[in-house]
Amino acid sequence: MFFIRSLIILFLSCITVKLNLCFSSIPYSLKTLNLEGHFNFDEVHHAARDFGNRYQFLPSAVLHPKSVSDIATTIKHIWEMGPHSELTVAARGHGHSLQGQAQSHRGVVINMESLQGPKMQVNTGNFPYVDVSGGELWINILRESLKYGLAPKSWTDYLHLTVGGTLSNAGISGQAFRHGPQISNVHQLEVVTGKGEIISCSKKQNSELFHSVLGGLGQFGVITRAKISLEPAPEKVKWIRVLYDDFAAFSRDQLHLISTENAFDYIEGFVIVNRTGLLNNWRSSFNPQDSVQASQFKSDGKTLFCLELAKYFNPDKNERANQEVGNSLSVLSYIPSTLFLSEVSYIQFLDRVHVSEVKLRSKGLWEVPHPWLNLLIPRSKIHNFAEEVFSNILTDTSNGPILIYPVNRSKWDNRTSVVIPEEDIFYLVAFLSSAVPTSTGTDGLEHILTQNKRILEYCETARLGVKQYLPHYTTQEEWRTHFGPQWEVFAQRKSTYDPLAILAPGQRIFQKAIPFS
Repeated sequence: MFFIRSLIILFLSCITVKLNLCFSSIPYSLKTLNLEGHFNFDEVHHAARDFGNRYQFLPSAVLHPKSVSDIATTIKHIWEMGPHSELTVAARGHGHSLQGQAQSHRGVVINMESLQGPKMQVNTGNFPYVDVSGGELWINILRESLKYGLAPKSWTDYLHLTVGGTLSNAGISGQAFRHGPQISNVHQLEVVTGKGEIISCSKKQNSELFHSVLGGLGQFGVITRAKISLEPAPEKVKWIRVLYDDFAAFSRDQLHLISTENAFDYIEGFVIVNRTGLLNNWRSSFNPQDSVQASQFKSDGKTLFCLELAKYFNPDKNERANQEVGNSLSVLSYIPSTLFLSEVSYIQFLDRVHVSEVKLRSKGLWEVPHPWLNLLIPRSKIHNFAEEVFSNILTDTSNGPILIYPVNRSKWDNRTSVVIPEEDIFYLVAFLSSAVPTSTGTDGLEHILTQNKRILEYCETARLGVKQYLPHYTTQEEWRTHFGPQWEVFAQRKSTYDPLAILAPGQRIFQKAIPFS
């Protein structure tokens, strides 16, 4: 018996040693790669955090690439290791994911902001564009292109995000009604697939990959470079806000404006629920002098709706711009005494959220949990949604801005991977909540998550045809439901460009080495 017991112990010891060697050989094999940049195996904790501040998955290594070939070499190496390696890869831009989408548990996170290569190039001419790294921030693209009197056409509200990050989702702001999302304004991409191949693609060249990657949630390749369409940039912006106490009038005016030529260049809106506290005011505060005027408005406990507009102009066309603004406002049904107007530079307007970020950081209110919920809602259902959510579910003070504005479906390319409602016009409704970490009250994380769950449950039971933007699901069945008829195409694209499911594991759509057809 002693002899048999000794053999069993020896056998189990060998298995343990073998497993330990297996796991320790993963970082070692990465160390053998010939790279211009470098891996970091010790300082990896920052790559396990994101803006959502709710999930933390620690990677085994962080790649700081100097070239696209560094990324390709790494992914190809993991691809060649085969399905039995648990290594996966996530591209991380500025870390603004909400649910750990740019994290990779025990895998490799690529620090895209380290990516070097050809400098940003602005090409002027009849069809101007900027050629830029996938790890570049949109604010830097704006600053550089403005030197040539040009700028991208479509934006996100916050510019301190990377090109690859927003193009992997869609990129939506108040210009989307006219120009579509950012993914509708891309000429060409350079992509590293899940096999480690570096491929240039466009609508005419490798078009299937091009459309797969745009809005593809990082599932088909890492965007390492992009050519983005530009247009002449204005110098100034007339920035306008008006208030409504009736949602029907508010939405009617929004719909009118997005179908009117030359009215405004930017159209958004937001909901004001019991306007109190910094977290609810950082976006709704306009100018310091407005606080006195705003205090005169008595909502009597009503929910207010703010229509936010922008008219671009150059100083030599100021009078014409004033006339056009006046004409456009004259047919709207806002509360007459609630007109707020400011004139700012173009870059001040586009980078407006950064000012709020600085304020929140100074008060320690930026790096808190952000349980955001972003929904795309068909026009025909927006009144049902507003009545239930803003009257019954959100009865207390909101914990952050609630954006709501319509966009035209015709400005979106249905060949991309993004899932949107079927109707010609749909609304983005974004609950941009911030949770107080230690709170167990209405501003606490659990309360906000419960509120989000109630909203989603209502959408489902009422069959509103809602789709999530920046979607997050935990099971593949939920993802199948999200994609609906597009699931088969999405899964086929995955099997073509990332057959081992190496890329973007944090999205939780596919699991490595498990069939996904």
